[in-house]
Amino acid sequence: MRYPWQQADWQRLAANFARLPNAWLFTGPSGIGKSEFAHQVAKALLCENQQPDQHACGQCQACHWFAAGNHPDYRHLTPAQDDDEDEGKEGKAAKRKLPVIKIDGVREVIDFAHLSSHRGGLRVVVVEPAESLNPAAANALLKVLEEPPAEVVFLLVADAPQRLLPTIKSRCRQFPLTAPAADVALAWLSQQGLDNAAAELAFHGGMPVFEYDAELAAVRQDFITSLTQIGMGSVLTAMEKLDRHKLPLALPLSWLGKWLHDLASLKLAGMVRYYPDMQPAMARLLPRLDMQQLMHCQRELNLLVPFGQHTLVTRLQLEALLMHYLKVFSGKN
Repeated sequence: MRYPWQQADWQRLAANFARLPNAWLFTGPSGIGKSEFAHQVAKALLCENQQPDQHACGQCQACHWFAAGNHPDYRHLTPAQDDDEDEGKEGKAAKRKLPVIKIDGVREVIDFAHLSSHRGGLRVVVVEPAESLNPAAANALLKVLEEPPAEVVFLLVADAPQRLLPTIKSRCRQFPLTAPAADVALAWLSQQGLDNAAAELAFHGGMPVFEYDAELAAVRQDFITSLTQIGMGSVLTAMEKLDRHKLPLALPLSWLGKWLHDLASLKLAGMVRYYPDMQPAMARLLPRLDMQQLMHCQRELNLLVPFGQHTLVTRLQLEALLMHYLKVFSGKN
């Protein structure tokens, strides 16, 4: 997919097609379409009939293979998936991605990079998110970047490039991608048919590329609404509703974390970022809000983040966290 806010970025990059680096590093905030951009680059590099603007033609054999996901000169390296989980959408017992790219995956890519091209052209490897390489995998990738095989291009995608080895970054041509302006992002989301595009865009921090699940959005809204009713009954009701959906802990942690951010921001700066449609309800809570307790609640939430992909302990962990949330408005230690 080509996003309208990436036209200028594409023109910048297309000017470099005549002198390709061995590796590009695409950076920028999560949700601006870095992955899609990298795949468009890969498709264009493998295309056998590039257009004048360097985009892929979409008609040649190479483009058909790429679209089908079986181009012999292309590899896509991502964190391995845990096959013990059932398939499904995000938050619904989905396959759980492990947090790292392991060395076995990098070794397979290195073997691929030293093979001859099936089509007599380039071989392309996309690595994303590059910051998820574990230390052994990162060092293995560094070695191949230091002595890259001929006619191989690596495309690394990173939300947090500061977590990459400096030596890996130094072997790549860094290419920061542009985040869309708010009006452009909202216009694009509205064209996708989202009735609540403004609220969804705000919840995702102004970044428009995300997987939208109407059912999950309704569950989130129900949970956030329950946070406006301070009391044990509201907490128990919220937990009963969440239990029906078997969500990984990461989702309600994210929802609550953004709610705490907005409460603090409204208290200290008079503005909200993630839940602007809930600002009147937040304002009614401010007279009872204890900032010290709010910060304590945030710290407790941060301690749970590493366990975010587990479903077995969601209720107990979240109930304990919501007890801390209630203290934000009780003034009790």
